[in-house]
Amino acid sequence: MSVDPNELLALPLSEKLRLIELLWEDLGQSSETIPIPDWVEQEATRRRDEMLRDSTLGITHEEAWKRILCEVP
Repeated sequence: MSVDPNELLALPLSEKLRLIELLWEDLGQSSETIPIPDWVEQEATRRRDEMLRDSTLGITHEEAWKRILCEVP
């Protein structure tokens, strides 16, 4: 199957979002391992190490969920 990127870019926003949703669901059901580039692992490690050195840089799990659920302005 060949997909023309220009056709995808021409789709209305609602159809683009639906396509993204379908692809995301499909990726989640895949048995294949999704490769993570080295730079992503390095950045995640850097941020973790920075937060371990300075606990004021992060927020608690509870605070994160409050923000996600819009309980905090």
